Amino acid sequence: MVLVDQRARRVGSIAGAAVAAVVGLAGCSSDDGDSAADKKPSASSSPEAGAEKSGDDSPASSPASSVDRSSAEKAVAGWVTAVIEGRPEDACLLMAEPAAGSKPAQVGDEATCGDGAPQRKQIEQSIGQFRESFTPEPPSEDPKVEVTKAPATGDTVKIPAEEITVDGQTLDKIVLSHSTGVTADQLDIKVQSSKIEDAWYVTNLDFDIG
Repeated sequence: MVLVDQRARRVGSIAGAAVAAVVGLAGCSSDDGDSAADKKPSASSSPEAGAEKSGDDSPASSPASSVDRSSAEKAVAGWVTAVIEGRPEDACLLMAEPAAGSKPAQVGDEATCGDGAPQRKQIEQSIGQFRESFTPEPPSEDPKVEVTKAPATGDTVKIPAEEITVDGQTLDKIVLSHSTGVTADQLDIKVQSSKIEDAWYVTNLDFDIG
């Protein structure tokens, strides 16, 4: 993660929330990956886990209580939707920390995301901070989140915020509209998704302000 100056205080608070939201599940990195290319819209949030997978180019939707980890795009779309709709457990179930060295991967499950989980209160607070920043104006009761198909580098994908739309508005512009003292050319947001045991999870949120 990058340090931010006073002019970016509002966006900086969002970045801080990102760290808090995934601490204990996913780390924070400032590595830059390749931007999405070969665009193929799109994956929508949240088909029921285990349901028949839709094609890469077919938006899909389902009950708000389900999560879909069948692709990076669906995991990211489901996570953004869960944040906007204020569903911290579903957001947590879509987060993970990849294996590092001798440390095994950790994925969001009932033990880490349920009502009695140690991280639950922290996740709820952090998701609450994200919710305003990710919600477009005017808000809708049933936000439609779509993510442009992105090429994977191995088992990792980094999806720029401009390739994520909420009710037709790109996520970078939505975040910018809730920010102060930051211009569009200063803000760079990428959501990282990684494949762990044949499922995709959100594993990082990169904010770069410069």
